[in-house]
Amino acid sequence: MIDPVLFSFKLFALQITLTWYGLIVMTGVLVGGWIAEREVRRRGENGEVLLDAMVWAVIAGIIGARLWYVVNAIIGGNRIYIEDPMAIIRPPIAGLHFFGGLLLGALVLALYLRREGYDVWLFMDAVAPAALLGQAIGRLGNFVNLELYGPPTTLPWGIAIPLDHRLPEFANLSETTRFHPTFFYEMVLNVLAFLFIIWYSRRNDENEVAEKPGTIFSLWLISAGFIRVFIEFFRPDQPKLGDTFITTSMLVAFLMGVAGVVMYLALKGKLQLAFAENWPEEYRIKKVEKKPASLRTRKVEADPIPDDAEDEIEKPVVKRKTTTRAKPVAKATTTKKAPVRKKKTSE
Repeated sequence: MIDPVLFSFKLFALQITLTWYGLIVMTGVLVGGWIAEREVRRRGENGEVLLDAMVWAVIAGIIGARLWYVVNAIIGGNRIYIEDPMAIIRPPIAGLHFFGGLLLGALVLALYLRREGYDVWLFMDAVAPAALLGQAIGRLGNFVNLELYGPPTTLPWGIAIPLDHRLPEFANLSETTRFHPTFFYEMVLNVLAFLFIIWYSRRNDENEVAEKPGTIFSLWLISAGFIRVFIEFFRPDQPKLGDTFITTSMLVAFLMGVAGVVMYLALKGKLQLAFAENWPEEYRIKKVEKKPASLRTRKVEADPIPDDAEDEIEKPVVKRKTTTRAKPVAKATTTKKAPVRKKKTSE
């Protein structure tokens, strides 16, 4: 078992703790951001804009992930956040949910890009595959924390869960009981979906087939949605809707997948829907206005001075006090003329 705390120390009255989960999740964010930035540049837009927008999107994503987790816990009957609301923000904060981070983070990203005048669909298509890979990396943190596992299994790849990490319904099972590594299933499926979307995008580039803006995003909706529906069948920790087997996350994920299918078919012309009639055929690249040449700072390099012209440079005259001493006889000096250089004409 891996210690989930990487290091911890006290700075005055503040306890500083870095966990493996936090480090792994931030690694996923950085790797995903790097890939998304490259995808933005590949589409002809300024990738630095995405990095600026990600600052706000990540902050919003963390807030959304925490709020969704709290609401989901309350739906499941956990009253701790109702009886003690400060537990929502009291460190150490434990408990984030993917969908909350996704929805609020994507909303803030879209609002930021729209405000700055950029094509939102261009950036959404670029972020889509990167989000799958980033989420896959983040799932390794669940392995360190021994969380988000599934029901008991006899399959050879089942994992052991210590008694103090088990859900109440599994507490009385034998210590040798193995459980479905649900986080591993989702990680593998996300990587496969990432590779498929990248291949699909590159294949169209090679065949010079122009996909409508938003097509790649629709594939992400399909992949992320239906992958999560499948995973929810192995999640006994999720609250159910009434007496059904359907969880809140399963319902949201299913709607995502269906929306992705409808959007993809409409953009491909297979479905005649009103929202796709006036859909743009290509990305809109924002044109950045260049400053006039007179306002731009230009670096002017001086021509090098020949060594033999140094004698011609006039040195400042330094006045000194005169004395009664006899002046030394000045030696005769010769002045070398600098060679005349021809001006180069611009080619």
